[in-house]
Amino acid sequence: MTKLPRLILLCALALYLPLQTAMADTAPVAAAPAPVAAPTAPFLVSFDKINSGDTAWMLTSTALVLMMTVPGLALFYAGMVRKKNVLSTLMQSFAITSVVTILWWAVGYSLAFTPGSTPYIGGLSRAFFHGMVYMHDAGKESVSHLATTIPETVYAMFQATFAIITPALICGSFAERMKFSAMLWFMSIWLIVVYCPVAHWMWEPSGWMAATQLDFAGGTVVHINAGIAGLASALMLGKREGLGKVSMAPHNVTLTVIGASLLWVGWFGFNAGSAVVSDGRAGMAFAVTHIATAAAALSWMFTEWVLKGKPSVLGIASGAVAGLVAITPASGFVTPDSSVLIGLLAGVICYLSATSVKGMLGYDDALDAFGVHCVGGIVGALLTGALVSKEISGATGSVLMQLKGVTATLVWSFVMSMIILKILDMTIGLRVTPEEEREGLDISLHGESIE
Repeated sequence: MTKLPRLILLCALALYLPLQTAMADTAPVAAAPAPVAAPTAPFLVSFDKINSGDTAWMLTSTALVLMMTVPGLALFYAGMVRKKNVLSTLMQSFAITSVVTILWWAVGYSLAFTPGSTPYIGGLSRAFFHGMVYMHDAGKESVSHLATTIPETVYAMFQATFAIITPALICGSFAERMKFSAMLWFMSIWLIVVYCPVAHWMWEPSGWMAATQLDFAGGTVVHINAGIAGLASALMLGKREGLGKVSMAPHNVTLTVIGASLLWVGWFGFNAGSAVVSDGRAGMAFAVTHIATAAAALSWMFTEWVLKGKPSVLGIASGAVAGLVAITPASGFVTPDSSVLIGLLAGVICYLSATSVKGMLGYDDALDAFGVHCVGGIVGALLTGALVSKEISGATGSVLMQLKGVTATLVWSFVMSMIILKILDMTIGLRVTPEEEREGLDISLHGESIE
């Protein structure tokens, strides 16, 4: 080959190679497949998609939360009333557990945890657990879009235990004076009209506040919701006969301490179970729940010791419950250091609310359902916005946004509770007669007594 053709060939190669590189750089690249959209409603999966570890933990958590109401809350409240009202107080928790379970199966779960036509309430696609299936031969079963690694039956029953304890908490405010029939009607209507909408707002992704509110396990949905309804009940029914004139001392503080202890243990299912999986976040929720509870128990105890001269057994038990309440919305979002602060503040603030504030305002919140649960829930909800750890939760918080959720819950629950109570008072009556109240609800309503 002569020099000239060889030179022409080299020049052509020099032009060709850069051109190929440029074409390769500008050639269209195949688009990555779009991520699969998150499910927005319950759906079917094959058996191999169910995680046995998550399922075992959630079955355990469900049992723990049920234990919080019966026997935990039942004993906690029963020990604080007078001897003549112990059985009626136990009866309230037991009956509410039964009634709410049936209502949850019929419509409650569907209204709270399925998407509806509005962001304020769910639909009826899961009424009577319709569509909640386990198909042995086909190897499939349904899961909730909110808990995709466990059977939907497990998730529905876990949430049922939350629906059970929330109205049961209200009983502490009207203890020793409400008719049993009125209580059953009130709790049944309240569950559908108040609890289910608030649960839908906060926890179902299509709910109107779900995207902005941080409520890991029920600070607003359970505690503020129940506590403000308790205040409405106390105001509507009025004070107990003889309040301030006769002794209203607890019948058996031992029962109350046993109840508080069961609540403490059961609350691990409440908070750590709300992770809905068995993982590190559940472990962190478990840890901060225990730490905050201990801090609040000590905080209440020392506050009472300083102000009244002696630390009481009832006080330290009440302080523990205040800590459990306050850490509930924050449990999946905060560090152990933050949980100590939440517990310390909850103990002091709830103590003052249940003693000084109640005394100044003069309402008869008999067992401090408002003073501990509503006030403690507000403390926890607002501190969640201030102390949320993005490293733990992947979320950011805002005290102002938390305040929006707190305010909406307070207004809705208080107003609707007052309306329900007023209608019942005008129809069947809310309160037992003065004679029945003096005799005691055990005998007058149930024909039984403790000897």
